[in-house]
Amino acid sequence: QQQQQQQQVRDETGSLPLCPFRSAPVAFFGKTEVFRQLRWLGIRPTGFNLFLQAHVAGLPVKLASDVWSEGVSLYTKAHEHSKHEREENRRQRALLKYYGIKLISGPTGEAWHGCTRNTPRCFGTVIHDTPEYIYQDRWTPPCCLKSLRETARHVFTVLNEARVRYWLEGGSLLGAARSGDIIPWDYDVDVGIVLDDLIKCEPLRIAAETGHFESEGYVWEKAPEGDFYRVQHSALNKLHVDIFPFYEKDGFMTKNTWFESHKQDMPFPAHYLQPLSTISFVGMSVSIPNNHVEFLEMKFDKGVIDHPRYPGRTKG
Repeated sequence: QQQQQQQQVRDETGSLPLCPFRSAPVAFFGKTEVFRQLRWLGIRPTGFNLFLQAHVAGLPVKLASDVWSEGVSLYTKAHEHSKHEREENRRQRALLKYYGIKLISGPTGEAWHGCTRNTPRCFGTVIHDTPEYIYQDRWTPPCCLKSLRETARHVFTVLNEARVRYWLEGGSLLGAARSGDIIPWDYDVDVGIVLDDLIKCEPLRIAAETGHFESEGYVWEKAPEGDFYRVQHSALNKLHVDIFPFYEKDGFMTKNTWFESHKQDMPFPAHYLQPLSTISFVGMSVSIPNNHVEFLEMKFDKGVIDHPRYPGRTKG
């Protein structure tokens, strides 16, 4: 939870998208040992800076109104006030970026400060299955999770309309079984499909023939790493869903590309798909193997749903 607080701030004052400390005159009163926990970085807006640090550190903050008057405004002309507001907004964005905060949420709504379809995702190339935010002792930025959910819902909708037999795979199925959502530190969504159904889906069929297809801003492509497909959030934002075609051989479902670093990446008995079941995931009903608890324990370990293994320094 503390890891997520480093990227997401909840403002209980209802003053979104701007914190009350952002530009108003403020004075701080507290015990000396409390102030020693905070870093006086000189980054403006100073009040907002200290508010963010206090929030992440779990320090209670009480607003005291009508303690003194605001005094005389420094900016009497409209263009001066407008220029000041633009500069304050720039400073706030820089401050949020410095602390890695992607979302401010409260009673009146949400203000996003992370990646979008028109920007690259918040993390770079994933090396050894470990994105850079894990090394920072954080989980997936909330803006990235938001984009992953949107991309996954788009893929499921297309596959459902094409009557393609598909199911959640690997960590995505595990997240669905645990909470109905993407695992909080995951960086993609994994889906299996029946190879013979690939031709039913126009985006997949075109991607298989040409290597690339765009639909509603999403990019469907043949993955460069092997015999599977990838649907990206946009041409610029590489958050994605991986789609793996499986076929039956000797009573087992198998595929042409395997990842040795993924213990759960293994052939499995075809009866888990006969019939498929459903589960709630990222806000919609999606297909999964039947007896999914047994399926997951076969691929991972006994009790894997109830006993997560956390990544990074919190790994256990």
